[in-house]
Amino acid sequence: MPLLFRALTGVLAAGVLAGALTPGVEAADAGPPGRSPTTQDPIDWEPCPDDATAECGTLRLPVDWARPSGEKFDLAVARRKAADPDRRVGVLLVNPGGPGASGVNFAVKDATSHFSADIQEKFDIIGFDPRGVGRSQPVKCSKELLDRRPSSYPRNQAEFDQLARFNRTLREDCRRHSGPVFDHADTLSVVRDMDAIRRALGEEKVNYFGHSYGTLIGEQYAEQYGDRIRAMALTANVDHSLDAREFLVSSAITAEDSFRQFVTWCESTSSCALHGGDVTAVWDDLLARADRGEIHDPESPDQVLTANAIAFVAFKEYLYGPDWDELATYVAELSAQEPRERRQSQQPRPGTSSGAEQQTTEEPFHAVFCQDWRFRPKNYREFAGLTKAELRAAPHMRGTPRIHDAVAGCVGWPDEANNPQHRLRITEAPKILMLHSLHDPANNYAWATNVHRQTRRTTVLLPYEGAGHSVYGRSDCTRDAVDAYLTELKLPSAGSHCPAVAKN
Repeated sequence: MPLLFRALTGVLAAGVLAGALTPGVEAADAGPPGRSPTTQDPIDWEPCPDDATAECGTLRLPVDWARPSGEKFDLAVARRKAADPDRRVGVLLVNPGGPGASGVNFAVKDATSHFSADIQEKFDIIGFDPRGVGRSQPVKCSKELLDRRPSSYPRNQAEFDQLARFNRTLREDCRRHSGPVFDHADTLSVVRDMDAIRRALGEEKVNYFGHSYGTLIGEQYAEQYGDRIRAMALTANVDHSLDAREFLVSSAITAEDSFRQFVTWCESTSSCALHGGDVTAVWDDLLARADRGEIHDPESPDQVLTANAIAFVAFKEYLYGPDWDELATYVAELSAQEPRERRQSQQPRPGTSSGAEQQTTEEPFHAVFCQDWRFRPKNYREFAGLTKAELRAAPHMRGTPRIHDAVAGCVGWPDEANNPQHRLRITEAPKILMLHSLHDPANNYAWATNVHRQTRRTTVLLPYEGAGHSVYGRSDCTRDAVDAYLTELKLPSAGSHCPAVAKN
């Protein structure tokens, strides 16, 4: 499988979408507007097919929480019971991010390696696939149509209009293949689903651990249901108050910062494959050669790698870790390619798949993103201004191709968004622990400080002074801080920080 394809599926399947009403929901008191019903049928747990040591089940929930008696879908849930029942504290709901990542897979396959033994002993770890993701009626779109996606970098108004038309066509295609959940894939609906899980588990209060896009779920759950939280830990936080320009530019700034961190490490580390040379010059030359069509995917030699594709792989595969040794090797190997005749990148031929399932692929990202963010550039001039600002903020990383594609995918969507961005208003929640890397490649540290500023009476921010996107297992300091808080409600003192640890 080509390296670029692996990276794309890791992000976009990383990480949304029905029947008869269950008696418990039919009889439920819907409560005041914006609040969930007060009762929910319990989950019928069975051993998970992939690992019988975990339990799996489903909840039958409304597609549209404003119409609880309307269409339904099945929300997939997984549980790992507390290893030491005598020391059990409660349930720990988890979401690993995305939008589009599977919480079921995380609970079944990754929780035992991610969380400390103390967390596993004291909590039932509960993962769920958000609506439209994985096993929860996933959003599906036509492969043939996706293969015809135009450039996310239109050069004029005509190409901008083409992008908008394509996005509208794709949106309707995905709605047709996914069903009504497509129109209700926003995070606020996921928050209502999460409270239904709490009720189904019979818990008065829950604990929550959210990473990256999973922090948005946590933040909005705290807004809506703060009194139902015992503890909440959020890592690599998302600031849901940003406009399109702030979002793109701050994302580009932090990607460029991570590239500079890599360059500094390589210049001072003899084991770096690029040590001794001008690392930035080697990188820039590689991207310039890619612009000329001279660089090919080592794992699929007929596929030309664009500069944006290389920057994307560097960003997602290597800066997230960070895995600087591997990034240096990747850049060195691509740079060593001999010039050869340019070939067109091979694309799948439309209509060669057989069967409806083979003709569609899961694609929840924009169904969630474009309903959570009201990013709707109106014309080429506005979009070009955003692109220019993004590229100026990250000249070596070419902006942030992943984030740029996210915003470009909303061009042409209806102006309305189910869950448009706003400043956080948390009034009833207990203290929430936030952790964030100073040199996170994806989520700018300023996002965390801004969220903390909006919620200063409710949140405690613990910076990790190193690099990388994942924070919990970064060091003993970060892990112990989260564990002490979740298990004993002990928070770090004001002004605390976790020092950077050596990488590679």
